[in-house]
Amino acid sequence: MLKNNAKNNRSRLKSPKVIGAIVAVVLICLIVVWLKVVRGSESSTSGLATFVVKRGTLTISVLESGTIQPREQITLRNEVEGRTSILSLVPDGTMVKAGNLLVELDDSTLKDARIDQDIQVQRAEAAFINAQETLAVVKNQAQSDVDVAKLTLEFAQQDLQQYKEGQYPNEKTAAENEITLRQEELTRAEETLTWSQKLYEEKYISQTEWQADKLAVTRSNNNLVLAENSKKLLEDFTYHRNIAQFESDAHQAKMALERTERKAKADVVQADADLKAKELEYRRQAEKLTKIVDQLGKTKIYAPMDGMVVYATTSGQRGPFDRREPMDIGVEVTERQDLINLPTAASMKAQVNIHETSLEKVRVGLPAVITIDALAGKKFLGHVGTIAPLPDARSMWMNPDLKIYPTDIYLEDNDTALRTGMSCKAEIIVAQYEDAVYTPVTAVIRVAGQHTVFVVKDGLLEERKVEIGLDDNKMVRVISGLEEGEVVLMTPPLKAATIEPGSQIGGTGSPNALGDSDILKQRVNQKLKEANGTELDMPSDNIGGPPRQEQEQPMGPGRGEFGREQTSGESSQIPSPEQMEEMRKRFENMSPEEREKIRQRFQGTGSGQGAGQRQGASQRPQGSERNQ
Repeated sequence: MLKNNAKNNRSRLKSPKVIGAIVAVVLICLIVVWLKVVRGSESSTSGLATFVVKRGTLTISVLESGTIQPREQITLRNEVEGRTSILSLVPDGTMVKAGNLLVELDDSTLKDARIDQDIQVQRAEAAFINAQETLAVVKNQAQSDVDVAKLTLEFAQQDLQQYKEGQYPNEKTAAENEITLRQEELTRAEETLTWSQKLYEEKYISQTEWQADKLAVTRSNNNLVLAENSKKLLEDFTYHRNIAQFESDAHQAKMALERTERKAKADVVQADADLKAKELEYRRQAEKLTKIVDQLGKTKIYAPMDGMVVYATTSGQRGPFDRREPMDIGVEVTERQDLINLPTAASMKAQVNIHETSLEKVRVGLPAVITIDALAGKKFLGHVGTIAPLPDARSMWMNPDLKIYPTDIYLEDNDTALRTGMSCKAEIIVAQYEDAVYTPVTAVIRVAGQHTVFVVKDGLLEERKVEIGLDDNKMVRVISGLEEGEVVLMTPPLKAATIEPGSQIGGTGSPNALGDSDILKQRVNQKLKEANGTELDMPSDNIGGPPRQEQEQPMGPGRGEFGREQTSGESSQIPSPEQMEEMRKRFENMSPEEREKIRQRFQGTGSGQGAGQRQGASQRPQGSERNQ
């Protein structure tokens, strides 16, 4: 009994599972039948993004945003060093006359600095005067020392010469005379002794007298020897010693003169260098004082001419990373900071930044249509006046890969409603065609170096070579190869394209950029004739180059006031998830022969639309431009 109950319970549990499995199998079979019978009869290209080739008015242009600025103006800057505060300020938008006080900056710190600098200048001047007098004293003392040294040398040389030529010969002669005299005395003493000897022997004189004469001979002989020794001493010793002494004195005097001259020169040079240093210090302190006085004068900024005051911080020229406070009393300003702009003429200009990829199209003289955000419905004609030769350094600093060139577009129509700093959009007209065949640029790729599109015909894809002209970054003019009404694939096979180096498609525009204004069209045509010499497209060859990094600007329908709205004949470029899933299922349910045929057509694109869309975003083809 229990076993039967258990079997009945398991049977009840299995029944829903079996029923669910049967239902799932039936649903799968129905889906397969529907795909093969219903969907299998549809064309293999029905789910791809396509575009119907159009014929009509096409305007090739570059659309950029910017601000309105006076064409000519004087910019008044803060020339006070460091940071300073604003004490008084003329209101923004005030009409002023030449010489009126516009800005007064805080000068209290500069006044204190001027007092301190006056003291420094006086000290430096006193030191400079002292150095001048010291130099004069040193020069005088040096000259005196040199004169004394020269005189000492001259006396030493004279003493040497005097001894050689006067004193020594005199001393030698005196010694010789002394010897002669002593010889005479000895001779007389000997003769006297001879007579005394005879007289003593004959007893005429006493022995004492004889002995006295004998002593006189001895004394005379000694005097002679002494005189001869003195002469020998003079010649052998005293002469040489005196000569060496006098020569040494002369040499020492000469060296003393040289030392004195060198010392005098060094003293003079030192005093002169000290004087120059004191002079430079005095001039430096005086220049600092002059600079402070000049800075004090710059704390008050006057109007150089008549005009309307426009604050630099409200003129519309500030960048996105400019964190300066709006000008007001008490706000700190830095050196070289722009404070006030004074327009010098009534003419205006639009300042825009042109991306580097658009430079091949934009050049000086091209016409431009300017719309002001604040003046709805008004359009102003202008022309490209100047293009900067180098990219904007500030944008390169913030993003090294972004290179934009500041460009001025001169407005030819003046309007009292125009104000400095107004936001605007400038559409630079590169070329315009009254009757042109055009297709999206994403539909054109390079195959074997030639521009190619894939035409959808009878459910199949036909590869066709085309000749193209200028493009507006969305639509490209087809010169030959396509006719109005033909359907082209907007996501060509990736493997069919070849990436070649070259310039990229630049600029923006729309088929109806100028609207319905015939007068504006005529004026733009006239400007194009002046700039190009013709109304047709200018030479270029840009389709098929490397992808470019575009500026962050709105794309697609509704782009700018002159942007082209998506037409009814243009299919969506991005397939929906449902379409992607449907295409995947269809491909999975195809026979091997059908799959191989699709592979040969699309050359391995698989599901097609996802890869094609990526091609349109990252490998956008580029157009060629030829004179017609």
